Amino acid sequence: MARILPEAAAVLKNLETAGYEAYLVGGCVRDLLRGETPADWDIATSALPEQTMALFRGDALPTGLQHGTVTVRRGGMSFEVTTYRLDGTYADCRHPDSVTFTPSLFEDLQRRDFTVNAMAMSRAGVLQDPFGGQEDLHSGVLRCVGAPRRRFSEDALRILRALRFSAVLGFSVEGETAAAAHAMAPLLDKVAAERLREELLKLLCGKNVVPVLLEYPDVLGVFIPELLPAVGCDQRNRHHCYTVWEHIARSVGFAAPESVLRMTMLLHDLGKPACMTLDEAGEGHFKGHAAVSCTMSRTILQRLRFDKRSAEQILTLVKRHDAPIEPTERAMRRLLNRLGEEGARQLLQVKRADNLAQAPAYHGRQREIDALETLLQSVLDQEECFSLRQLAVNGDDLLALGYRGKAVGEALQFLLDQVLDGAAPNEKAALLAALQKK
Repeated sequence: MARILPEAAAVLKNLETAGYEAYLVGGCVRDLLRGETPADWDIATSALPEQTMALFRGDALPTGLQHGTVTVRRGGMSFEVTTYRLDGTYADCRHPDSVTFTPSLFEDLQRRDFTVNAMAMSRAGVLQDPFGGQEDLHSGVLRCVGAPRRRFSEDALRILRALRFSAVLGFSVEGETAAAAHAMAPLLDKVAAERLREELLKLLCGKNVVPVLLEYPDVLGVFIPELLPAVGCDQRNRHHCYTVWEHIARSVGFAAPESVLRMTMLLHDLGKPACMTLDEAGEGHFKGHAAVSCTMSRTILQRLRFDKRSAEQILTLVKRHDAPIEPTERAMRRLLNRLGEEGARQLLQVKRADNLAQAPAYHGRQREIDALETLLQSVLDQEECFSLRQLAVNGDDLLALGYRGKAVGEALQFLLDQVLDGAAPNEKAALLAALQKK
């Protein structure tokens, strides 16, 4: 078990010394028992919010008094201290209509989502585990506290959280909990797009993401219905031994656990079912599917309210994921010009993940991608010019030669094209000479 942070222990001690009960609760207890240092430290206490505020005075912030939560600052860290509570009805399937404070730790734990998140630990390390969370933790099982349908009807986001915990922790979802997730998935329509996006990205970056995607496309399809035609879609192509959805799921797992890359893989082939044609031999082809996938992806990213930069990165990668790249320095300079170093590296990672999710007989393309990555690094090591910023001639040079207005930009672009194509070195004298010959 990992060690309780001294600052967290100090907050617990202050509450105990004042005569209140106080326990670490939720995810931080789960992480401690798994031997990991928690990212967040939540504390449940018998103290009422105003009593917590009075106890910690200037170190306390009233961040959620209506729900019993006070943020306590200690040693440069923040701890959410929440009064034991009971939740009322959930009319919106997301938030309790009312909160009632209770002196019972058991009642507070009883309202929580999963058994592995319904444990409490004292400052001395004594565990309170009324629902068998520790056993489920050791068994690698995700199970709702009480009746799964009730838990999910209270807060529909818990359905997606179940999938996220399964993907991140590598846990299997207990049968009744899994059945409720499938049955009650339509309730996700009631959840804000931003919350769906954040849970989805955490899910996609989990180590167990592939089996979760394969098992729960119907759940994800509630808020990304565009993926449903991919489920069971036989590609009928020698390069592929999986359906479109199986290929997508496996490609996500082969990408590095970074949100832009994994979201790209989730979206990159969604256009295939709409583009599929069969030739005379009955083999499937998907001409133009990257462009169609890109159009679909734009709609999905807008729906889930992705930030502009991430959306642009993802759309660029989806659009170019199957575009060939010549193994030449000229082609690599052009690629760097269009995408920059980060984008070029991401595109090669996308191509690698896409290929690894195809039939094993075609994994020989990995050597081609290796060569492209080596070539990319060589171009970068040579500090070759691939952007206007690196060009040896700038706007001031052209203004001095009498260029004005848009002619300046056109001339700079001409010179950059000369350098990118290898027609002229990135040297000021050579570039100005090339401009005179234009």
